[in-house]
Parts: sequence; C-alpha cells; structure tokens
Amino acid sequence: MNLFLLRHGLAVEGGDLDYAHDFARPLTLAGRSQLHQIATALRLMALRFDVIFSSPLVRAQETAGIVAAALKIKTEPAPVDELKPAGDMKKLMQRIAALAPPPGNILLVGHEPDLSQLISLLVTGKTGAGFALKKCGLALLEIEKLRTGKCATLACLLTSGQMELMV
Repeated sequence: MNLFLLRHGLAVEGGDLDYAHDFARPLTLAGRSQLHQIATALRLMALRFDVIFSSPLVRAQETAGIVAAALKIKTEPAPVDELKPAGDMKKLMQRIAALAPPPGNILLVGHEPDLSQLISLLVTGKTGAGFALKKCGLALLEIEKLRTGKCATLACLLTSGQMELMV
C-alpha cells in the first residue's frame, strides 16, 4: 500500500473575525491558486488515489476537493475525525486497515504537527523523529503491512516549491 500525506494549503489566519472558529477557516485565494498548481503536478506524476480521507476542517476539505477534481477522481473525499488536529492516529490506522478490498493508493489530507508525527510513527516507531511537512507538502510512505508503529518506508517527501517546478 502507498500512503500519501498532503498538508492543506495556505488558509485564512486564525483569529480573523470572519472565521473566529479554527474549524471554519478556508483556503486563501493564494492558497487555492497554489493548490491548483500542486494538483497539476500530481496529475503530471500520474498519481491516482483509490481513497481520499480528509480532516473535516474546511481548509483540508477544500484541499482534498481541489486534488480530487484535478485528478478526475469520481468518489468524493471522505472527512474523518481522526485527521482533525490532535486526532487519534491509532483509530485512523484501524480505519485504513479495515478498508476492503485493501486500496493501493490512499491520500490523507490534514494538518501539522499531526501529519509529521504520523510519518515519524510509521517510519521510526516514535513520534519525535523531526519530520516537517510544510503547507502543500506531500509525503509518500510505502507500507507492506499497516500497523500503528514502525511499518513504513519514507519513499518521497516533496515541498510545494518542488512540485510547482514540475508544472
């Protein structure tokens, strides 16, 4: 299984009076524009996703939707609570492991520091290995048998700038 992790794009700043609740903060126009370029790069890499799970926060759902539309993926990205900030990674791994048939490529769209901690946990067995996934950054973990703990190889870690150079 290939597990792709994508951090959401640039969002409206926290504390903006129009979006006082963190849950509702949308992508900015610049964030949407950058994500369209990132989605184009993903299309040029010929990436396909069997399943897309997203944090239910607005900015992550918008990110997942832009990617799904650019890749012409017919199934809607599914919001899952485990991808909210401070979500339960063990439950997330159980949710993924329960998918039948097992998907080949899964995309998770979420937040920091959670995504970096998940990379660290699956690659090293600990959450503090020092990975950092910047906004619109993409990681690819190759997993033979999914479990909560060391089970993955970090195959790729791309910044938004690197992906924008592909377009």
